[in-house]
Amino acid sequence: MPPPHGFAYLVRGAEVIITHHGRTAATLRGPRAAAFLEDVETEDPQQLMARVTGAYRHGNERLARQHPRNRGR
Repeated sequence: MPPPHGFAYLVRGAEVIITHHGRTAATLRGPRAAAFLEDVETEDPQQLMARVTGAYRHGNERLARQHPRNRGR
């Protein structure tokens, strides 16, 4: 698996702190932190951290920019 780019995570006790380019993006506690630590071993860490933090693109941003309602923005 390729190393994560931009995302990093730090385990602090029972918490998992996910950062994006050095800034805290999410803090996971309890069962979500445990599930994250299990999943990060088997899945792509980059995509997993992006999915957990909500920092991922849906693929329709370029089309939305061209919509007549959004042209002046």
